[in-house]
Amino acid sequence: MKLSKAELSDFLNEKVELYNNPNFIESDPISIPHSFSNKEDIEIAGLLSATIAWGQRKTIINNSFKMMEMMDNSPYEFILNHEQSDLQKLESFKHRTFNSLDLSFFVTRLKDIYKVHGGLEKAFSDGIKKESVDCSDAIENFRNLFFHEVGEENLRTKKHVSSPYKGSAAKRLIMYLRWMVREDNCGVDFGIWKSISPSLLSCPLDVHSGNVARKLGLIQRSQNDWKAVKEMDETLRILDANDPAKYDFALFGLGVFEKF
Repeated sequence: MKLSKAELSDFLNEKVELYNNPNFIESDPISIPHSFSNKEDIEIAGLLSATIAWGQRKTIINNSFKMMEMMDNSPYEFILNHEQSDLQKLESFKHRTFNSLDLSFFVTRLKDIYKVHGGLEKAFSDGIKKESVDCSDAIENFRNLFFHEVGEENLRTKKHVSSPYKGSAAKRLIMYLRWMVREDNCGVDFGIWKSISPSLLSCPLDVHSGNVARKLGLIQRSQNDWKAVKEMDETLRILDANDPAKYDFALFGLGVFEKF
Protein backbone atom coordinates (compact mmCIF):
# COMPACT_ATOMS: atom_id res chain seq x y z
CA MET A 1 0.00 0.00 0.00
CA LYS A 2 1.78 3.11 -1.27
CA LEU A 3 0.61 6.34 0.32
CA SER A 4 2.04 9.85 0.30
CA LYS A 5 2.97 11.33 3.68
CA ALA A 6 -0.24 13.39 3.66
CA GLU A 7 -2.38 10.37 2.75
CA LEU A 8 -0.66 8.22 5.37
CA SER A 9 -1.23 10.90 8.01
CA ASP A 10 -4.91 11.23 7.14
CA PHE A 11 -5.42 7.46 7.05
CA LEU A 12 -3.72 6.82 10.40
CA ASN A 13 -5.36 9.78 12.14
CA GLU A 14 -8.75 8.52 11.03
CA LYS A 15 -8.01 5.11 12.58
CA VAL A 16 -6.67 6.70 15.79
CA GLU A 17 -9.94 8.56 16.15
CA LEU A 18 -11.87 5.33 15.62
CA TYR A 19 -9.95 3.11 18.07
CA ASN A 20 -8.82 5.59 20.76
CA ASN A 21 -12.18 5.04 22.34
CA PRO A 22 -13.36 3.92 25.83
CA ASN A 23 -15.61 1.34 24.16
CA PHE A 24 -12.52 -0.78 23.51
CA ILE A 25 -11.24 -0.69 27.11
CA GLU A 26 -13.28 -3.69 28.23
CA SER A 27 -11.68 -5.99 25.66
CA ASP A 28 -8.13 -4.76 26.36
CA PRO A 29 -5.66 -5.43 29.21
CA ILE A 30 -5.81 -1.70 30.01
CA SER A 31 -9.18 -2.54 31.60
CA ILE A 32 -7.36 -3.87 34.67
CA PRO A 33 -5.70 -0.59 35.75
CA HIS A 34 -8.95 1.16 34.78
CA SER A 35 -10.64 -0.67 37.66
CA PHE A 36 -8.60 1.43 40.14
CA SER A 37 -8.52 5.13 41.02
CA ASN A 38 -5.38 5.41 43.19
CA LYS A 39 -2.22 6.30 41.21
CA GLU A 40 -0.08 3.55 42.73
CA ASP A 41 -2.78 0.90 42.23
CA ILE A 42 -3.17 2.00 38.60
CA GLU A 43 0.55 1.85 37.82
CA ILE A 44 1.09 -1.49 39.60
CA ALA A 45 -1.99 -3.11 38.01
CA GLY A 46 -0.82 -1.71 34.68
CA LEU A 47 2.69 -3.12 35.00
CA LEU A 48 1.54 -6.59 36.03
CA SER A 49 -1.14 -6.73 33.33
CA ALA A 50 1.24 -5.50 30.64
CA THR A 51 3.85 -8.03 31.75
CA ILE A 52 1.56 -10.98 30.98
CA ALA A 53 0.07 -9.40 27.83
CA TRP A 54 0.81 -12.14 25.37
CA GLY A 55 -1.50 -14.89 24.14
CA GLN A 56 -5.30 -14.74 23.99
CA ARG A 57 -6.64 -11.38 25.10
CA LYS A 58 -9.49 -12.90 27.13
CA THR A 59 -7.03 -15.11 29.02
CA ILE A 60 -4.68 -12.16 29.64
CA ILE A 61 -7.54 -10.12 31.11
CA ASN A 62 -8.88 -13.00 33.24
CA ASN A 63 -5.44 -13.83 34.62
CA SER A 64 -4.67 -10.18 35.28
CA PHE A 65 -7.83 -9.84 37.36
CA LYS A 66 -6.81 -13.05 39.19
CA MET A 67 -3.53 -11.38 40.17
CA MET A 68 -5.47 -8.42 41.57
CA GLU A 69 -7.77 -10.74 43.54
CA MET A 70 -4.77 -12.56 45.00
CA MET A 71 -3.59 -9.18 46.26
CA ASP A 72 -6.99 -8.42 47.82
CA ASN A 73 -7.75 -5.97 44.99
CA SER A 74 -5.39 -3.52 46.71
CA PRO A 75 -2.09 -4.15 44.90
CA TYR A 76 -0.22 -1.16 46.34
CA GLU A 77 -1.18 -1.94 49.92
CA PHE A 78 -0.41 -5.63 49.43
CA ILE A 79 3.01 -4.92 47.91
CA LEU A 80 3.97 -2.31 50.48
CA ASN A 81 2.91 -4.30 53.56
CA HIS A 82 3.31 -7.94 52.55
CA GLU A 83 5.46 -10.35 54.51
CA GLN A 84 7.03 -13.54 53.22
CA SER A 85 4.09 -15.63 54.40
CA ASP A 86 1.66 -13.53 52.33
CA LEU A 87 3.34 -14.72 49.13
CA GLN A 88 1.69 -18.11 49.67
CA LYS A 89 -1.51 -16.52 48.34
CA LEU A 90 0.17 -16.29 44.94
CA GLU A 91 1.28 -19.93 44.67
CA SER A 92 -1.47 -21.06 42.29
CA PHE A 93 -0.85 -18.31 39.73
CA LYS A 94 0.23 -19.17 36.20
CA HIS A 95 0.00 -17.43 32.85
CA ARG A 96 1.89 -19.31 30.17
CA THR A 97 5.55 -19.16 31.29
CA PHE A 98 4.91 -16.46 33.93
CA ASN A 99 4.23 -18.33 37.16
CA SER A 100 3.95 -17.79 40.92
CA LEU A 101 7.73 -17.53 41.33
CA ASP A 102 7.78 -14.65 38.86
CA LEU A 103 4.78 -12.95 40.46
CA SER A 104 6.31 -13.28 43.94
CA PHE A 105 9.55 -11.80 42.64
CA PHE A 106 7.62 -8.86 41.13
CA VAL A 107 5.83 -8.23 44.43
CA THR A 108 9.08 -8.36 46.40
CA ARG A 109 11.00 -6.10 44.04
CA LEU A 110 8.14 -3.61 43.68
CA LYS A 111 8.15 -3.20 47.46
CA ASP A 112 11.79 -2.13 47.17
CA ILE A 113 11.01 0.13 44.19
CA TYR A 114 8.44 2.02 46.28
CA LYS A 115 10.21 2.02 49.64
CA VAL A 116 13.76 2.70 48.44
CA HIS A 117 13.61 4.15 44.93
CA GLY A 118 10.64 6.54 45.09
CA GLY A 119 8.10 4.47 43.17
CA LEU A 120 7.53 3.17 39.66
CA GLU A 121 7.34 6.51 37.88
CA LYS A 122 10.68 7.62 39.33
CA ALA A 123 12.26 4.23 38.54
CA PHE A 124 11.55 4.89 34.86
CA SER A 125 11.91 8.67 34.63
CA ASP A 126 15.28 8.78 36.41
CA GLY A 127 16.72 7.02 33.36
CA ILE A 128 15.78 9.83 30.97
CA LYS A 129 18.79 11.87 29.87
CA LYS A 130 19.03 15.18 28.00
CA GLU A 131 20.06 13.27 24.89
CA SER A 132 17.31 10.61 25.16
CA VAL A 133 15.26 10.36 21.97
CA ASP A 134 12.98 7.55 23.16
CA CYS A 135 12.16 5.59 26.33
CA SER A 136 14.88 2.95 26.03
CA ASP A 137 16.97 4.68 28.74
CA ALA A 138 13.93 4.81 31.04
CA ILE A 139 13.23 1.10 30.54
CA GLU A 140 16.85 0.17 31.22
CA ASN A 141 16.94 2.24 34.40
CA PHE A 142 13.84 0.47 35.69
CA ARG A 143 15.23 -2.90 34.65
CA ASN A 144 18.54 -2.28 36.45
CA LEU A 145 16.76 -1.31 39.67
CA PHE A 146 14.33 -4.20 39.37
CA PHE A 147 17.02 -6.85 38.97
CA HIS A 148 19.49 -5.33 41.43
CA GLU A 149 21.16 -8.14 43.41
CA VAL A 150 19.07 -10.90 41.84
CA GLY A 151 19.68 -14.41 43.14
CA GLU A 152 20.13 -17.42 40.88
CA GLU A 153 16.58 -18.58 41.63
CA ASN A 154 15.16 -15.40 40.09
CA LEU A 155 17.21 -15.22 36.91
CA ARG A 156 14.34 -16.87 35.02
CA THR A 157 12.19 -13.78 35.64
CA LYS A 158 14.56 -11.62 33.55
CA LYS A 159 12.97 -12.91 30.35
CA HIS A 160 9.71 -11.23 31.38
CA VAL A 161 11.28 -7.74 31.50
CA SER A 162 12.71 -7.04 28.05
CA SER A 163 15.77 -4.91 27.30
CA PRO A 164 15.93 -2.50 24.32
CA TYR A 165 19.69 -2.26 24.93
CA LYS A 166 19.85 -5.98 24.10
CA GLY A 167 17.81 -5.49 20.94
CA SER A 168 14.33 -6.42 22.17
CA ALA A 169 11.31 -4.49 20.88
CA ALA A 170 10.16 -4.48 24.55
CA LYS A 171 6.56 -4.47 23.35
CA ARG A 172 4.91 -4.87 26.74
CA LEU A 173 6.92 -2.16 28.51
CA ILE A 174 6.47 0.22 25.56
CA MET A 175 2.72 -0.40 25.78
CA TYR A 176 2.79 0.14 29.55
CA LEU A 177 4.56 3.47 29.15
CA ARG A 178 1.90 4.58 26.66
CA TRP A 179 -0.77 3.81 29.24
CA MET A 180 0.97 5.77 32.00
CA VAL A 181 2.37 8.74 30.03
CA ARG A 182 -0.03 9.59 27.17
CA GLU A 183 -2.79 12.03 28.03
CA ASP A 184 -5.69 13.18 25.88
CA ASN A 185 -9.41 13.67 26.35
CA CYS A 186 -10.41 10.23 25.06
CA GLY A 187 -10.35 8.39 28.39
CA VAL A 188 -8.21 5.40 27.39
CA ASP A 189 -4.62 6.24 28.43
CA PHE A 190 -4.09 7.58 31.95
CA GLY A 191 -1.47 10.32 31.58
CA ILE A 192 -0.60 10.09 35.29
CA TRP A 193 3.18 10.17 34.77
CA LYS A 194 4.13 13.79 34.17
CA SER A 195 7.91 13.37 34.38
CA ILE A 196 8.22 11.62 30.99
CA SER A 197 7.37 13.47 27.79
CA PRO A 198 4.88 11.76 25.44
CA SER A 199 7.25 12.80 22.62
CA LEU A 200 9.66 10.06 23.81
CA LEU A 201 7.09 7.27 23.49
CA SER A 202 7.18 4.63 20.75
CA CYS A 203 4.51 2.31 19.39
CA PRO A 204 4.52 -1.27 20.70
CA LEU A 205 5.68 -3.64 17.99
CA ASP A 206 4.35 -7.20 17.72
CA VAL A 207 3.24 -9.56 14.94
CA HIS A 208 -0.01 -7.68 14.23
CA SER A 209 1.29 -4.11 14.37
CA GLY A 210 4.49 -5.16 12.58
CA ASN A 211 2.56 -6.62 9.66
CA VAL A 212 0.41 -3.49 9.38
CA ALA A 213 3.48 -1.22 9.62
CA ARG A 214 5.20 -3.09 6.78
CA LYS A 215 2.13 -2.93 4.55
CA LEU A 216 2.02 0.84 5.15
CA GLY A 217 5.74 1.22 4.46
CA LEU A 218 6.61 2.30 8.01
CA ILE A 219 9.13 -0.53 8.39
CA GLN A 220 11.40 -2.28 5.90
CA ARG A 221 13.17 -4.44 8.49
CA SER A 222 11.84 -8.02 8.66
CA GLN A 223 12.42 -8.66 12.40
CA ASN A 224 10.25 -7.20 15.15
CA ASP A 225 13.15 -5.92 17.23
CA TRP A 226 14.38 -2.60 18.64
CA LYS A 227 15.90 -1.58 15.31
CA ALA A 228 12.45 -1.97 13.75
CA VAL A 229 10.91 0.12 16.56
CA LYS A 230 13.45 2.87 15.81
CA GLU A 231 12.73 2.65 12.09
CA MET A 232 9.00 3.04 12.72
CA ASP A 233 9.72 5.91 15.14
CA GLU A 234 11.33 7.94 12.37
CA THR A 235 8.16 8.16 10.27
CA LEU A 236 5.68 8.40 13.14
CA ARG A 237 7.62 11.27 14.73
CA ILE A 238 7.41 13.12 11.41
CA LEU A 239 3.63 12.66 11.44
CA ASP A 240 3.31 13.77 15.08
CA ALA A 241 6.48 14.65 16.99
CA ASN A 242 4.61 15.43 20.21
CA ASP A 243 2.45 12.30 20.40
CA PRO A 244 3.83 9.51 18.17
CA ALA A 245 2.43 6.70 20.35
CA LYS A 246 -1.16 7.65 19.46
CA TYR A 247 -0.62 5.68 16.25
CA ASP A 248 -0.58 2.49 18.31
CA PHE A 249 -4.39 2.70 18.27
CA ALA A 250 -4.37 2.75 14.47
CA LEU A 251 -1.81 -0.05 14.00
CA PHE A 252 -3.44 -2.25 16.63
CA GLY A 253 -6.97 -1.65 15.37
CA LEU A 254 -6.02 -2.30 11.76
CA GLY A 255 -4.19 -5.52 12.70
CA VAL A 256 -6.59 -7.03 15.23
CA PHE A 257 -10.04 -5.72 14.30
CA GLU A 258 -9.71 -5.14 10.55
CA LYS A 259 -7.18 -7.91 9.73
CA PHE A 260 -5.47 -5.33 7.49
